[in-house]
Amino acid sequence: MLFRTIIVLFLLGSLEMTYAQEAGWHLQDADTKGAVGISLKNVYANLLKGKTSQTVVVAVIDSGVDIEHEDLKDVVWVNADEIPDNGIDDDKNGYVDDVNGWNFIGGADGNVNYDTYEVTRLYSKYRYKFENANRENLSKEDKKMYDKFVKWKEEVERESQKGKKNLTQVLNAKTMIGNGLDALVKALDGKAATLENIQAIDASGNQNLVVGKNIILDGLTRGEKVEDITEIKEMIFREMEPEINYYTGKANYAYNPDFDTRDIIGDNYADQNEKYYGNNDVDGPDSEHGTHVAGIIAATRNNDIGMDGVANNVKIMSIRTVPNGDERDKDVANAIRYAVDNGASIVNMSFGKGYSWNEKVVEDAIKYAEKNDVLLIHAAGNGSQDNDANDNYPNDEYQGKGFLFFKGKKKNYKNWIEVGALSYMNGEALPASFTNYGSNNVDVFAPGVQIYATTPDNSYEFLQGTSMAAPVVAGIAAILRSYYPSLTAVQVKSIIMGSVIPFSQDVILPGTKDTKVSFSKMSVSGGVVNAEKAVKLAKTVKGKKKISKKPIRA
Repeated sequence: MLFRTIIVLFLLGSLEMTYAQEAGWHLQDADTKGAVGISLKNVYANLLKGKTSQTVVVAVIDSGVDIEHEDLKDVVWVNADEIPDNGIDDDKNGYVDDVNGWNFIGGADGNVNYDTYEVTRLYSKYRYKFENANRENLSKEDKKMYDKFVKWKEEVERESQKGKKNLTQVLNAKTMIGNGLDALVKALDGKAATLENIQAIDASGNQNLVVGKNIILDGLTRGEKVEDITEIKEMIFREMEPEINYYTGKANYAYNPDFDTRDIIGDNYADQNEKYYGNNDVDGPDSEHGTHVAGIIAATRNNDIGMDGVANNVKIMSIRTVPNGDERDKDVANAIRYAVDNGASIVNMSFGKGYSWNEKVVEDAIKYAEKNDVLLIHAAGNGSQDNDANDNYPNDEYQGKGFLFFKGKKKNYKNWIEVGALSYMNGEALPASFTNYGSNNVDVFAPGVQIYATTPDNSYEFLQGTSMAAPVVAGIAAILRSYYPSLTAVQVKSIIMGSVIPFSQDVILPGTKDTKVSFSKMSVSGGVVNAEKAVKLAKTVKGKKKISKKPIRA
């Protein structure tokens, strides 16, 4: 991992340096070693010791989950009413062989991997109408849409070129790395790759050798052991695959208005209320993101394997909905409804986008979850933006009913928690540099930088994002619903928000270098989630008692 960071920085010069924090730091007591963890240890050691719990189903709407992972296989949800692989909808819920969940971005002959961004779809939708239009000849309503179209077109074309440039850059970097390390192996001529031997190599006039020397010397001086340079090269190539895949998606698919994946799925995309499509492959072609999220929530605790999830009596329902690209509103709405109908009481949604194709269909699904007492937890996004001033979909806001010609007031669903990401550095660097924020539209913050968790094929990685912060909150919610099953979704949200650790210190505003703001102004609660305080507060809740959204001051 360290070699990869060095290489990408050295050759691309565009990535922020991060170092792997101690695995599991997010579970530690607040302020341990300067970090602000969720104080989980005392929850199990004392507060819940000897107390019985009920199994809670948490739906992970994501890219898919490796349900055979060594640290997840025992916590995977199983639909007891479905007979595996018999090609029959045994439970008559409309989904054939949905034993462990469902895949809304798959079809009879395969799965969607890459997909477009929503802005690309919107541009493509109106291209036939406005591409060669004269704005002056359009109606008043069409002029408004035309102006949006021009904005979408500019963004698609700009970002497409940027994606192609970045892909070329990272592929060139890979070539330079390979050539450099091959040249170094040749120059060593069988000698051990020691600091002394590598420093003694004269690389003047040989750019490949310069690159190879710098790569290995940087690693050696930082404490890496070098036994086989060829193996290191292959390791670096593996580590670079996520970057290559990311930029491949951007260059070839995300901003390509002629690319369409719905033929793979076989649904009628014009029918946004259609429900029964997809397949039962809940892993899919690229489940790294979803597998990591699932592990944060519920990786088997205390099994001496890998890492521990936050919650200990959970079943993970995998609902594959998020491709390498933007998720589609129709699929998100169906995923929420599937989760509700099949017994999930908590839904984690670590995804988001800046545009919406059909906001109403998602709003209806959120309302459906609210009526059925299901808590939805959503990542705030990684754009270093103020969500109060910028669109971020999906969200919990909806238009209230109006009267005659008057619009109703904007309202918020009560079963929704929006989560920003916390770094492991206390002080002015407390919020992650990439996290979105908002005094009205982000509810709480949770650890989201350098989180160690499960990845496919029995592996584990440090990943970061609000995508990692949301499942930390989902895990706390699962503890509350498991050990205090009479709590409603609204009460659980209130407890989590009412038990945050408040911070009023000035911090660096994400997206800036030195602008300072009070951390208390970056979210509704003004604080960081804390499992210990949440459990203590849950013990005091009786019946329908409401908990203040304001943080409890210790």
